[in-house]
Amino acid sequence: MTAYSRADALAADAADPLAGRRDAFVLPDGLIYLDGNSLGPLVRASAARVTGTVTDEWGQGLIASWNTAGWMDLPLSIGDRIAPLIGAGPGEVVATDSLTILLAKAIGAALALRPERSTVLTDAANFHTDLYILEAMARRAGRPLQVRALERGDLAGALDDSVALVMLTHVDFRTGEMLDLAGLTAQVHRAGALMLWDLAHSTGAVPVDLTGAGADFAAGCTYKYLNGGPGSPAFLWIAPRLVGEVANPLPGWLGHARPFDFEATFTPAPGIRGFVTSTPSILALAALDGALDAFDGIDPAALRAKSLALTDLFIALVEERLPGALALVTPRDHARRGSQVAWRHPAAYGIVQALIARGVVGDFRAPDIARFGFAPLYVRYVDVFDAVTHLAAVLEAGEHLDARHATRRAVT
Repeated sequence: MTAYSRADALAADAADPLAGRRDAFVLPDGLIYLDGNSLGPLVRASAARVTGTVTDEWGQGLIASWNTAGWMDLPLSIGDRIAPLIGAGPGEVVATDSLTILLAKAIGAALALRPERSTVLTDAANFHTDLYILEAMARRAGRPLQVRALERGDLAGALDDSVALVMLTHVDFRTGEMLDLAGLTAQVHRAGALMLWDLAHSTGAVPVDLTGAGADFAAGCTYKYLNGGPGSPAFLWIAPRLVGEVANPLPGWLGHARPFDFEATFTPAPGIRGFVTSTPSILALAALDGALDAFDGIDPAALRAKSLALTDLFIALVEERLPGALALVTPRDHARRGSQVAWRHPAAYGIVQALIARGVVGDFRAPDIARFGFAPLYVRYVDVFDAVTHLAAVLEAGEHLDARHATRRAVT
């Protein structure tokens, strides 16, 4: 790509069918926000929804709102709103707990379905919490289990009749590499094992079709591309063919078939509701419910088309303006790329901090990756152009080497 101008970017924004969705978000003037793959911005409807929940439902309705405001059904009703974004059907998704807790539930349920098998496989480059919780649940499985963290590409050679479960993240949190969800699921099934997908960096930005892929379990967070707010509830999906066979390894009273009978023996509620454990945060669910308004009427194919166009443009402009200065670690192949672009540089942390000082927000992932997320609902083509202009200015002037950008903050 040559001679792409800021006017070209503005023209692309004018023709963008998703351009109007940007107005749904609260975005500070002058800020270019390329960190929605870590924390999405506030959706205006979320603020209104939380205010109503606090002042009317809680403030006036008090405990009656569990009945009158539908609080009891929020984990399922919000799950139904997430379902179309992941290729699931009504009544198949529940929004509750954190992603780590939901992964623990899925792992425990899956291992119980393959009691005769002794191996669990995952990716050595997986997000660290996924590795921690997998090891912990394997230790508590009630039988000897070996957890093997494989190098990318070694899965086929490791699959045999000892494997109970494979857990992978659909889009790599560092590099943005997207795995073949359908192909890998089929490969795992041919070995008789079960497949669990972490959709943390997928949902709301890239196509996901769990039903079409024949997947078994999936979970994901909602504070990234779904913009549910810091610490917003995660979601869990279990294939309908398995729901009647699996048990929640962390049962609690709100997953009981009759929670207000206060029975001493646990009887699971039918379907995915049985995987609710404790009382959910209604305020957090209200924020998430409002955030999902931004996706109403959106064709996932349109999201993907813009995501690829934005990331293609960012890669091309960086390589044109800064040839050889940064090493691209995100796949160029569309089929293998999520909705982020990651660059490797020895001073990546300083680069990210210098950009933030200029009003361009990305983030850093150790040891040397500058990472930029492209959320199609609010990131514009002109944002991409201007971000690259700032990046070039930072590197050309050596701003990233300034001592004030050397001290690592608690959150990078």
